Amino acid sequence: MQATQAPLAYRLRPKALDDFVGQQEIVGKGTPLRKAIEEDKLSSVILAGPPGTGKTTLATIIAEATNAAFVQLNAVISGVKELRAVCEEAQSLHQNLKQRTILFIDEIHRFNRSQQDAMLPFVESGVVILIGATTQNPYFDVNQALVSRSQVYLLKPLQVSELEAIIKRALVHEEGFKGTVQISDEAITHIATRANGDARIALNLLEMAVMTVGKKISVEHAQALLKERSKRYDQKGEDHYDTISAFIKTMRGSDPDAALIWLFKMIESGEDPRFIFRRMAIFASEDIGMADPRALQIVIAAWQAFELVGLPEGEFFLAHACVYVSQAPKSNAVTVAMSGAKQAINKASTLEVPYHVRNAPVKGMKEQGYHVGYQYPHDHKDGVVKADYFPIGMKPQNFYEPTERGFEAEVRGRLERTRKILRT
Repeated sequence: MQATQAPLAYRLRPKALDDFVGQQEIVGKGTPLRKAIEEDKLSSVILAGPPGTGKTTLATIIAEATNAAFVQLNAVISGVKELRAVCEEAQSLHQNLKQRTILFIDEIHRFNRSQQDAMLPFVESGVVILIGATTQNPYFDVNQALVSRSQVYLLKPLQVSELEAIIKRALVHEEGFKGTVQISDEAITHIATRANGDARIALNLLEMAVMTVGKKISVEHAQALLKERSKRYDQKGEDHYDTISAFIKTMRGSDPDAALIWLFKMIESGEDPRFIFRRMAIFASEDIGMADPRALQIVIAAWQAFELVGLPEGEFFLAHACVYVSQAPKSNAVTVAMSGAKQAINKASTLEVPYHVRNAPVKGMKEQGYHVGYQYPHDHKDGVVKADYFPIGMKPQNFYEPTERGFEAEVRGRLERTRKILRT
C-alpha cells in the first residue's frame, strides 16, 4: 500500500517519543521506560490497554530508536513455525554478532499456551527482548512465566484534550491535511469526545468527515455525521468484566447515579439484560441481605416484569432494580455467616444429628432415644426454648452477626434475645 493511500492513522503514526501523545506516566521525560528506549537498554515489556492507546506506536518508536534487530509478528496470523524461526534467527545473531533481537508481538493474547511457551527459553536467556501488546488483561491471558519476566505497562484511554492535540497535528502535518482543512474547535472537541479514548478512531472520524463534508467542517457537520458514540465493549473481553465490576462496586458503594451510567453502558453495548439481573439478584443477597430483605424481592419482581414486557420498555425494570439495590442499606452479614458455617463444617470430625431433633416416625425409635427431650417451641411464651441444635460434639457458635443498618438492626435485637434463651 502506498503511503498516500494508507489510512490517516497509519500515515501519522509518530516515530519519536517527542511526538507521542498521552501515557506520560509511562513514557514521560525521566520515566524508566523512556530512559530504556532512549539508551537502547530495553528489557522485555508487555503493553496492555484498549485499542488506540499507543501500544503499536510505542513499538514503532522503539524500532526506530534501537540498534537491535527488530522483528514484528501478529499473533492472529502467525503460528509456532514462524515464531520458532524468528527465535532461532535471534539466537544465531546473538551468538555470532552479539546483536540483540527485539520481537514485537501484536495481540499476544491470541497465541495459545504452547505458542507462548515456545518463546519462553529465548526470552529467559535474553536472546529475545519481547514487546507484547494486548487489549486483554495480561495477568489472565498471557503466560505467567512471560509476565514474570517482563515489565507490564497499563496504557489508559486517551483524554479528550490529548485526542484534540492529535487531531490538530493531523490537520497541519505533511502526511495529514497540510493546513487545507478548516474545522471549528467545537467540531474537533466533538470528534475527540466521540472517539472514546481511541486515537485511531479519532483520526478515522476526522478522515471520514473530510471525505464526506469537504474541507470546511462545522460542529453541526460533525454532529450530523457522528450521531453514535463509539463504545469500547466486548461481551467476552476485558471491558465486559471491568464494566460489570464497576457496576457491582458502585452499587455496593450506594451511588445509584453512577450505577445507572454503568447499567446503560452495558445495555447500549448489547449486554444481555438477564446477565445484569442475575448479578443484581446475587448482589441483593450478598451485599444487602437482611439489611433490607425486600431488595431480593424487588429484583426478582423487576426481572419477571422484564420477561413479560421485554425491551425497550424493560429498561424501566432494570433501572428500578438498580436504583433500589444501590440506595438500600448494605450488609454482608449473611455472606460472613455462610463462610463461618462452611469453615465449621470442614473442621468438624462428625456432623451427627442430635437425637432430640432426629426424625422418629415409629414408636420403637422413640424408645431408643430418638426425639426424646425435644420441646415444641410454639408451646412456649416466646416461641423459643433452651436447646442445642448443633451437631453432636460441635460447640454452639454465632455465625450470623447482624449489623445496625436498615432492617438488620431490628433483627439484631430479636436475635440477641433469642440466643440468650437458647444458650443460657
